[in-house]
Amino acid sequence: MKSLDIHKSEYLKQFKDQTYGRNLFRTQEEERLDAPNEECGIFGLYSDNDLDTFSLSQFGLFALQHRGQEACGISVLKDGKITNMKDEGLVLDVYKDIQEPETFMGNSAIGHTRYTTAGDKKKYNFQPFFAKNEYDQIILSIAHNGNLTNAKELKAELEAEGVVFRATSDSEVILRLIQKNLDLGLRGAIKATMEKIEGAYSVVGMTRNKFFAFRDFNGIRPLVLGAIDEKSYVVASESVALDAVGAQYVRDILPGEIIYTNENEPGKLHSYMMDEAKGKQRICSFEYIYFARPDSTLENINVYEIREKSGEKIWEQAPVDADVVIGVPDSGVPAAIGFSKASGIPFRPVLIKNRYIGRSFIVPTQEMRERVVNLKLNPIISEIKDKRVVIIDDSIVRGTTSKRLVKILKDAGVKEIHFRSVSPPIIAPCYLGIDTPSKDDLISANMSTEELKNYLGVDSLEFLSTDNLKEILGSSNHCFGCFTEEYPVGKGEEVDLFN
Repeated sequence: MKSLDIHKSEYLKQFKDQTYGRNLFRTQEEERLDAPNEECGIFGLYSDNDLDTFSLSQFGLFALQHRGQEACGISVLKDGKITNMKDEGLVLDVYKDIQEPETFMGNSAIGHTRYTTAGDKKKYNFQPFFAKNEYDQIILSIAHNGNLTNAKELKAELEAEGVVFRATSDSEVILRLIQKNLDLGLRGAIKATMEKIEGAYSVVGMTRNKFFAFRDFNGIRPLVLGAIDEKSYVVASESVALDAVGAQYVRDILPGEIIYTNENEPGKLHSYMMDEAKGKQRICSFEYIYFARPDSTLENINVYEIREKSGEKIWEQAPVDADVVIGVPDSGVPAAIGFSKASGIPFRPVLIKNRYIGRSFIVPTQEMRERVVNLKLNPIISEIKDKRVVIIDDSIVRGTTSKRLVKILKDAGVKEIHFRSVSPPIIAPCYLGIDTPSKDDLISANMSTEELKNYLGVDSLEFLSTDNLKEILGSSNHCFGCFTEEYPVGKGEEVDLFN
């Protein structure tokens, strides 16, 4: 048991100063095709005093890098002026290109790491989004994580009123609604916006003298609140961003809650609940299985513990005789440790990853693209040759990555392969902020478990049941839409929002 504790400690420690990668077997192309892709990460910081917002926003966004790798952006408030910067690339690369860091020093900042869920990949869709006045001054800036299900009709309504849209993202609908209603005051503008929009949204933003954040009535996308001191606050998608800037976790922002500052009471944070009867906790269950960093805490539930328990539970659900348990780095490792703890079958970290590999290999042929995988992860053959192996992965989406993983293990001389997925079968797309393939491309929506076992070429295959997932999470108060095709809100039109 001591060795398992050491594995846990070493596993978590590595993410303090390195980015977290989920399933490192996936090539960059497959991350778009064979995975439920990241939703985006948001970060906000407010203080009554000037802070090093340049560095702190960089630290916070770096901790959220796993939630989006396409683009990064920040808005900073200083002396009543908002300055915005956003560009394509990873957090550290974007910040490295900033020539005058002092320009981004102030008392408040918001930031965003982007993965596309709605809108195309043009730079005008990078966040934060901002609105200007007639003097070309930024008066409002927001960052949004989630997906609106009625954005298309709201955009049409606003355009009919003469509102001009500059992007093709649903996030701009939120910006324009707040901007349109600012004569109601900031809280009134947000309230009017929340009464109109539907879907999943966690939002952080600022005006030239106020800071705010709010969350949808189902709390589908995560949003946590922390404090650096009595007059300095942090809001982020995950608690790891609080840790990165030295903030203490205070609590999760509640479903349907608005938090905001008032220029007449500097340093004081106010809370307003839209409608307590309407607010329900339905946070995405896949945050715990796959999206969140393992050292995060969401809704007072530790992500690592859930993943380890999922491994224990799938052993209880589907035991098997084997010699070695392995997990796909990084997201499958805690579950593999849990499976080992429950079963007594030794866990071995035999998939060795190259920590210096980038995401940007450009190779012209499929044969060479296959070889990139072995640059990312390479098995220790002596640990698994002629052994009966249990491989633990977070999920199976299209099945192409899983099939390649099985081939790599067979080429290494494994005697038996028993595949365990610690998520239930993914049978439906997500319309609430996660980019999943269409139902036609979800392999569990089109094959039985037995058919999929034969397709992968494994000796046994089991998925964690939805009931067992609910038991691990401690309630049914989560969104399980991708497993059940039942969503907490209507899914809207199944079309690109702005086509």
